[in-house]
Amino acid sequence: MSDNSMVIRNATIVDGTGGDPFEGDVFIKDGIIQEVGNISNDCDKQIDAKGLILSPGFIDIHTHFDPQLCWDGYATPSIEHGVTTVVTGNCSLSLAPIRNGGENKIISMFQVIEDIKKPTFEEAVPFSWESFGEYLDHIKPGLGINVGALIGHSAVRLYVMGEDSQKREATDDEIKQMVEIVEMAMKHGALGVSSSYVDVDENFDPVPSRFSCIKEKMALAKAATITGRGVWQVVPYFIDMETQLKNIQELGDISIETGIMCTFQPVLSTPDAPKAERIMEALQKERDRGAKVFGQTMPRCFDLNMRLSETSMLLFGMPTWKSIMDLSVKDRKEAFSNIDNQKILIEEAKNAQGMSAALPMLKVGQVYSDDNKKYTGKYLAEIAQTEEKEIGQVILDIANADDLKTEFQLMDVINSDKESVSYLIMNELCHFGASDAGAHITQFCGTGDTTHLLEHYVRDTNKISLSTAVHRMTKEVADDWGLFDRGEIKEGKAADLVLFDINEVGISDEAFVNDFPGEASRYMRYSKGYEKVIVNGSVVYENNEYTDIKSGTIV
Repeated sequence: MSDNSMVIRNATIVDGTGGDPFEGDVFIKDGIIQEVGNISNDCDKQIDAKGLILSPGFIDIHTHFDPQLCWDGYATPSIEHGVTTVVTGNCSLSLAPIRNGGENKIISMFQVIEDIKKPTFEEAVPFSWESFGEYLDHIKPGLGINVGALIGHSAVRLYVMGEDSQKREATDDEIKQMVEIVEMAMKHGALGVSSSYVDVDENFDPVPSRFSCIKEKMALAKAATITGRGVWQVVPYFIDMETQLKNIQELGDISIETGIMCTFQPVLSTPDAPKAERIMEALQKERDRGAKVFGQTMPRCFDLNMRLSETSMLLFGMPTWKSIMDLSVKDRKEAFSNIDNQKILIEEAKNAQGMSAALPMLKVGQVYSDDNKKYTGKYLAEIAQTEEKEIGQVILDIANADDLKTEFQLMDVINSDKESVSYLIMNELCHFGASDAGAHITQFCGTGDTTHLLEHYVRDTNKISLSTAVHRMTKEVADDWGLFDRGEIKEGKAADLVLFDINEVGISDEAFVNDFPGEASRYMRYSKGYEKVIVNGSVVYENNEYTDIKSGTIV
């Protein structure tokens, strides 16, 4: 047989359909599954998978690897967690289309919304393209992972309308131009369109997509169905429940009118709504009237890390804190040490609302000075009470002693009720995958949810069967998201495969590493138990190492 073929023998096959596991072989040639069963063919490459699980490659439907793919075609660490396809361009943001000089606005929005900083863009993202198709052409040769790319509504609006994109509704002619851009993007391989009801830019102004009228949204959603598939993805206005419910109803209207599948992120378990009851009721209501609307949910606790030397969404709601966090680290140190500034900062923290209200629930993680070692593992509320200080003063005193590098951790608050999380990740109204992988990299690592699902919910607690877990991460999302050529171990499907030991699969604690362009750091979560990861018929990961094979593509 030729070198582009292989047989995987003696595997326990979990094929992605949700059916029972079965023993068998899989024959692959030219990146396609040719046969499943008892294979008599001999190949130059044969893999003995006895005692191991063979499943379709996992699909991560909510990532922000758009910039990272310019220098890291594996979207690390996704592949080492069994992910063979990532969906990029979520939350109304994509790196195209873009006009000359327009990159500054795109960069600033990515900095605020996704925590990917300007020095990283300057070093590693060339912006040598204009159209969405040209961006896909730029990243495709270096891909080790498959990419399903959404085109960002805010990027399209900015391209067509310039500064007016954040001032007013579009004219009929401008909507027509946007429709043409989306249609062209779909013809060049885009998966759909992403939008946002909630995000703000570097000036706290709503992002361009939030100025669009329903006529514009309907037109773009319809344009996204031109190739026979299409996705409309949004972030709802989760700050206010009533507004969020109206957003979900509008998604239902868009789906019914255009036929498109609509999806939003995230659906989480919170202390006051363990099973996201009102959101799930709203989803069921839309389903009952014939709309295809799905939530996106995740298995992990939505834990956050805050460092004043980096970025933190926990501080966005306090203007003075936010303005100082926008400065260079050098200027931040000076500003956070200034006594006059501290008075204002402390007062703001006393009256914090929204996500900022969680500050007292933070505990001290990694510290860098001897004076701060005594605080490790203690909650800020506890320190404040013991030392008779305000929360803001505690944060400033500890962080300033560490050159702002102190790690403050928000843990076991959101998505911490495992029974309720089990309900959400098993519910057919939601898709598995609200990871945000590739974004907020100095606050958490979104990659690894696939491993956590297998380790905790399948193996350790038996809350979910292996077949169901694999189905939710593969064929279910592949079918609903228009990835019709993969997601299942079946003749004629793309050979995206994962070989793993269910008894060994596990995830590491988060590690803060300095491996990003622009001297940037990020949180990482590593895996164990994955023997091989195969993308389009080629082994891209084995023996806990990448193989340097670039077999990924645009899907």
